Amino acid sequence: MRRAAVLVLLLSMPGMAPAADVERVNSIDLQNARAAALRTKGQRQAYTKAFDLSGLPRYEPSKPMRGTIRQWGSNYLRDSPLQGYFEAAFRKHHPEVRFENRLDSSFIGMAGLYTRQADLAPMGRRPTWDELQAYQRVFGTAPVEIVMATGSYDVSGWTYALVPFVHKDNPVAKLTLDQLDGIFGAQRDGGWIGNDWDPSAARGPEGNLRTWGQLGLGGEWADKPIRVHAYNLNFHFPRDFAEKVFKGGYKWNETLIEYSNKTREGEGDFGKLWVAGDQMMDALGGDRYGITYTSMLYRDKPNVKTVPLARTSAGPYVFPTLDTVQDRSYPLTRDVYFYTNRAVGGKVDPLVAEYIRFVVSREGQALVMKDGKYLPMTAALAREQLRKLDETGSAVKSLD
Repeated sequence: MRRAAVLVLLLSMPGMAPAADVERVNSIDLQNARAAALRTKGQRQAYTKAFDLSGLPRYEPSKPMRGTIRQWGSNYLRDSPLQGYFEAAFRKHHPEVRFENRLDSSFIGMAGLYTRQADLAPMGRRPTWDELQAYQRVFGTAPVEIVMATGSYDVSGWTYALVPFVHKDNPVAKLTLDQLDGIFGAQRDGGWIGNDWDPSAARGPEGNLRTWGQLGLGGEWADKPIRVHAYNLNFHFPRDFAEKVFKGGYKWNETLIEYSNKTREGEGDFGKLWVAGDQMMDALGGDRYGITYTSMLYRDKPNVKTVPLARTSAGPYVFPTLDTVQDRSYPLTRDVYFYTNRAVGGKVDPLVAEYIRFVVSREGQALVMKDGKYLPMTAALAREQLRKLDETGSAVKSLD
């Protein structure tokens, strides 16, 4: 393994062993390790359960269409059979349609749209503020956002549901999104809905939860500080978490301990890639007063547990399972998206709209289920996406 020469010293956490000297992470090493892991993982069918798709709308093809759909975006469609499934099935109805794909990363999706090099951007996350701002500066409107599938339950890389974990000795039995906000977040003046600033998302410092006693724990736990382990804030996981938990705010607990991917010698699913989630859960297993959020992928790590989660204190409190993520009753389920252009006063390009209708249909979601990593959407969610295709674009005010 190639190593960088510069050493950095990690700050040690109170009450834990001092951090060791570690080598600076090289981003090209990480990229190569990630690619090696995806070569095998992408071909696996993680889930074989046959979900009931009978409530989803059937695909009713229009007259045969022709043309080319240019896609820039998520590599997870390319690194699995899913994109091939979509194209082959769609072209049975529309044999004169072609696809030109640059499915290298969600990072290039919005750039493909606002440089007019792409017609459709599949992405495993929502666009950043900067990406939306660039798009708005070019087109004077927001991109159309369509959910194309529900994210996975626990497949690394495939937009898995986010799950809070605590040490196994922790007596906490359940949590709400507001409590997660108090633990992981900080006082704020508002939050973002896309590129619209929403002052109603504000909250004061009285909402901060910094000891376990503030969550109702007594005895030895009452005055113990909550130690927050979390993903590096440049990752997309924190943005997804903040949208759902902080109502679009982005002010985090001032004592948050950040983790980033690293490389190491090893084999298995990740090979040389030592992902941040793995590191966080190892740390949590040795931190009795810690908490983190990541994937159920790590549920078998020693000395950790998760608890049921509710949107509000009124409940219901839902444990993360394959079924509760697929039916979206689990509060921190995530989505996979298509983004596309729509002019002010106009509609989505007919060929692109036809392809989206296919993917969102019962037939398209059956292919999501066949691939077995993302999860098929619910009937209600599918119909909501189809309604968006009938809307016309409206102008937005660009923000500085």
